[in-house]
Amino acid sequence: MERTEQQPQLEHSVTDGVATVVISNPAKRNAMTAAMWRALPGLLAELAADRAVRVLVLTGAGTTFCAGADIASLREPGDEQQALAVRAEEALAAFPKPSLAAVRGYCVGGGSQLAAACDLRFAEEGALFGVTPAKLGIVYPASSTRRLVSLVGPSAAKYLLFSGELIDTDRALRTGLVDEVLPAGQLGKRVAEFTRILASRSQLTQAAAKEFAAGRTDRDGHWADQARGSDDTAEGIAAFLERRSPRFTYGV
Repeated sequence: MERTEQQPQLEHSVTDGVATVVISNPAKRNAMTAAMWRALPGLLAELAADRAVRVLVLTGAGTTFCAGADIASLREPGDEQQALAVRAEEALAAFPKPSLAAVRGYCVGGGSQLAAACDLRFAEEGALFGVTPAKLGIVYPASSTRRLVSLVGPSAAKYLLFSGELIDTDRALRTGLVDEVLPAGQLGKRVAEFTRILASRSQLTQAAAKEFAAGRTDRDGHWADQARGSDDTAEGIAAFLERRSPRFTYGV
């Protein structure tokens, strides 16, 4: 029987409040094609509008996260690949609920852009990270550079950008590029466990904290109004006193 090659795509599912988006292009280590970059903002908007979604997980099919942009598509006419990647990255960073990148294998170039745009990054031992525009003579976008600097600091960002070298999970953890490193075979279990925790917490608290962490201090009054109009604070205190799990309703 003739085998048909799987088409590059973004797969997604929603289970128990957790939306999982899978970068799937196994023939090229899950490299992002122009079509995949274009599709991501719309998919994220759809998931953000789904009231059942409380957490987003971004991962790669099989044993690798994302090896960056599909280099072949850099020569395609039409939209510039970098502009597409930046729009997708910004849409991911602006996702209104907690986002987590679950990383196995290679997380390189555009893959690192996407991982850095998530709120948190958990990685399996053996994963490799790299920011590689210097290998291609590409100017890394200003917004992506600022995000990387805010995540790992100026020196580590310059190391990654100037050299294009890959770093392992130990160094990624030390620099703050990843938040947790899990032994082989344990990443999926830990991500499932942690996203259950995130899904059980107050979306009011999370949404405000996400905006404040991004520098939106002008929204202080807005979130104070949201808190006054929500039952989450009363429910959280009552649950604590009654020694039960809270049932938060903001955003539900």
